[in-house]
Amino acid sequence: MKKVIIITGGSDGLGKKITKKLAPQNDVIIVSDNKEKLEITASEIGCDFQVCDVTKYPEIAQAVKSVISKYGKIDCLVNNAGVWIEGELDENSEQEIEEVLKINTLGTINFAKAVIPQMKTQKEGRIINIISQAGFYAKAKRSIYSASKFALRGFTKALEDELVEYGIGVMGIYPGKMNTQLFEKAGIHKKMEDAIKTEEVAKVIEFILSFDSNVVFPEIGIKNING
Repeated sequence: MKKVIIITGGSDGLGKKITKKLAPQNDVIIVSDNKEKLEITASEIGCDFQVCDVTKYPEIAQAVKSVISKYGKIDCLVNNAGVWIEGELDENSEQEIEEVLKINTLGTINFAKAVIPQMKTQKEGRIINIISQAGFYAKAKRSIYSASKFALRGFTKALEDELVEYGIGVMGIYPGKMNTQLFEKAGIHKKMEDAIKTEEVAKVIEFILSFDSNVVFPEIGIKNING
């Protein structure tokens, strides 16, 4: 039976690769605030989409409501949307700091909040938070990015315990550096020879979804051993 899967940040990068992997066998709905990119990706892959700014809860709630109205359920939420920031703390502007925390942390929290009532009604579901190795290890000049990801790790672990009684599985995926445009979008160039291919992370998501939602893999770290 097809699963109904919402993927935030699904129009490019890792989210697009996960969508390509899952869409042939499932009803996948990709989410971002860029309608043009969503339309192009949805047409290319053959999936559905919702235009939604993950920093605005009313838009999240409306997107989730629309998915439920059309498909009648939500089997899985993949919280993938995220942005990069680096530099010494006093060099990061207030606007940059706020944007990173709103997208990386609050966006993930609020999307989970929005889908949970439906999953409780179903008595099953799965929430997968794409976090980062930065949720385990802190580095200089990455204080804000680390803060956004450390917060998500704590949130994910607490939510896992909170929702187990409802048959909802919650887990975190912690990839190392991936070959995406995450850094380029922030105006930063990094060598990608040692980066993980997004295809490898997408395979992990596909594997997880082959199990029932009551089977949980609490934390999965993904690294390139040559990195």
